[in-house]
Amino acid sequence: MASSTALLTLYRLRGIAPTLEAMHDALDLDHLAELGAELHVPEVLGVPAVYFTCGMERSEAPWCDNMFRTTGIHVVESVRRTAAVLLLAIDSEVYAVGCDQGYRLIPEHLKDKRFGLSFAIRQIDPNMIRGAVTKVLGQARTDISLIPTGAPVPMLGLRDHMRIVRSLGGYLDDIPLTRSRFTRGKAFTAHGGCGLRVALGIEPQDLISDIREIARVCGERTPHRELEFVDHIVPVKDRPTLAMLDAALDDVLGRPSDGRISVSVPSHHHDAYTAATAYRTRINSSGNFDSDAFDLGYVLTRARLARPGQRLDALRTGTVTLLRDRYAGAAETLAVTYAIEWLETEVSLDSRRFWLMDGEWYEIGAAYLRETAATVAGLFPSTPYFDAPAWQQGISENTYNKDVAKSRRDWVCLDTKNVTNPLRPTDSVEICDLLTKDNTLVLVKRADKSSPLSHLFSQARVAVELLYESAEVRAKFAAKVLRESDGKHSLPADFTPRRVVLAICLKNGEDLTPKSIFGFSQITIAQTAKALAARGVTVEVVGIPSATRVSDLPAAA
Repeated sequence: MASSTALLTLYRLRGIAPTLEAMHDALDLDHLAELGAELHVPEVLGVPAVYFTCGMERSEAPWCDNMFRTTGIHVVESVRRTAAVLLLAIDSEVYAVGCDQGYRLIPEHLKDKRFGLSFAIRQIDPNMIRGAVTKVLGQARTDISLIPTGAPVPMLGLRDHMRIVRSLGGYLDDIPLTRSRFTRGKAFTAHGGCGLRVALGIEPQDLISDIREIARVCGERTPHRELEFVDHIVPVKDRPTLAMLDAALDDVLGRPSDGRISVSVPSHHHDAYTAATAYRTRINSSGNFDSDAFDLGYVLTRARLARPGQRLDALRTGTVTLLRDRYAGAAETLAVTYAIEWLETEVSLDSRRFWLMDGEWYEIGAAYLRETAATVAGLFPSTPYFDAPAWQQGISENTYNKDVAKSRRDWVCLDTKNVTNPLRPTDSVEICDLLTKDNTLVLVKRADKSSPLSHLFSQARVAVELLYESAEVRAKFAAKVLRESDGKHSLPADFTPRRVVLAICLKNGEDLTPKSIFGFSQITIAQTAKALAARGVTVEVVGIPSATRVSDLPAAA
């Protein structure tokens, strides 16, 4: 039975009117002519569409001559690559689908760089992320994470105010695409960055329907709460600020290189970067400069030769072409990029710091407070892990913990029941105050200032790290639990926690909320939660009410 869908990459294009003429003229017609591309106008789709196809042949593969020189055996094998690109206008938007090498026929400046990512943060299951590409502000570094079976967002360590997510892949939530009708409830995946790679319908009506559903998701749905942080870091849009940044960088480009400008691979061209064996650079010149790798020195020299005020423009219009083979023709082109996309650097305006990345300016720290507040808010679930009884004034922490353990079936009080610290045998470490029936670690603290909470957060992090990294601590903690529970609660020999609950009582009697936590403590608890989440440990916060008189504890659960 023929398949009803095909795995394709869909792009949304900007600045093109939804007409046949505009879509035709938007492409690089000279390049298409050089490739011998053929134009088609499909009418069966029922929407304006243009379709280019071409075959790119080479009589002898580039490796043949090299291997002849190496082995003395002359073998001739030909190479044939194909390319097709379909542009279609749907509901006033223009989309493009490339087949085989066809995506390389779509000019980069036309692509909506966040289209696929916008869909991903709204529709991908945040607990089943399979991969991500991120860039870190201020470090000229790209990180690629791959987890074929899927994992929750926190385990990938993505939630960082200095980290920009460029693409995200994973399993889709329920969505009425053509693939859903033929998979009988089986999950399927998508990967979104500049484009969206997903199974789309093959039949005309199915393809149109799928694109409309994708557009609806991007336009009407809000991002998943666990993924909304992706939109927290956005490029600088303020025109006066951009003008000052451009002027400052133009001035830097006019000076001898001092190491302030570094190289980073453009976010959407990692595959081309991996496959390229040659680079062809043209900046403010009628000629090309060929090299085996991106040549930062040449790029900066060409920029320095430009007139003041025109240096940055020279990099924004200058191109770097990635080639599979330097001596082949247009068929071996992997990608055409702008030179500015390869550069990263920092510029300060008074006390504000900015970073150039992928040709756009970002303010360092601009999302810090918002991301910290969002992280803290996420630690307070709508339904608390447990209903903490009131803590009467004058009652010690140890007494409170013992009373809580007695009121709940199969909870173990471990307050002051420490284990030896393997780093220094004369010291001991308290792993938790309470251990629940499902082996959640509960740490309890009463605080009137930030320092007791800082100790609590540090204790949580140290306890988790020791349980993960030390077989000795795991063994001693399991033995302690067995002994303190009178043999009723046993832990697996390889126990590591999956959840930590921080139960906090504010001494001033104020209800515990994300905003009532001391400012310093908001920062430290956010850092702690992110560190533990990277190990797959969920952190939750529970408020303990304060009481001035003895209150009855809840009946045993």
